[in-house]
Amino acid sequence: MQKIQHRDFVTVVSGLPRSGTSMMMRMLDAGGVPAFADNDRQADADNPCGYFEYQAIKKVGEESAWMAQAVGHAIKAIHVLLYHLPRQYRYRILFMRRDLGEVIASQETMLQRLGAAPGAMDPKVLACHFETQLQQAEAWVLRQSNMSLIDLDYAEVVHDPSATAYQVGKFLGGGLDTAKMAAAVEPALYRQRLGQVNGNGLVSASL
Repeated sequence: MQKIQHRDFVTVVSGLPRSGTSMMMRMLDAGGVPAFADNDRQADADNPCGYFEYQAIKKVGEESAWMAQAVGHAIKAIHVLLYHLPRQYRYRILFMRRDLGEVIASQETMLQRLGAAPGAMDPKVLACHFETQLQQAEAWVLRQSNMSLIDLDYAEVVHDPSATAYQVGKFLGGGLDTAKMAAAVEPALYRQRLGQVNGNGLVSASL
């Protein structure tokens, strides 16, 4: 992975699972911020363009010496991991937001494909739980002197990737290939859309 020398911070793509974090990682990698990923998790039907994950991030609160290598790169970390990022580095966080009905439906679809049991919690209760977590994580980030954050809406990214690419490029200090970033978005993968309800009362369809 080739480091971009003029970016002395770690770009973090965060949010709930199934909120478009992999899509944003793909955009960044295409635009000139290399993905810090080990590719242990291979592309599949849920993420046919890849997950762009680095498995060690899941235990960043226990071991983070490797984070020095991530400076100048983009790394994916779900919202609950933001609290554990080592304080000696600077972070610019792209916080992905998506309709929570779509997120929950997409998570259920993934569980079904993996043969796992569906979640037992009522979707409305789960949505409230997720929203509380997201608000708390974002409020905490905004209090940290070594972190800055931008909110990005999944549906808006898919609808107008060029505008998002410009916004992200500006947030990260410029120098990105915004045309390549926009071209990396695959609208056909927006398969869970608000308003399409299945028999479980969840929005139907998947990424």
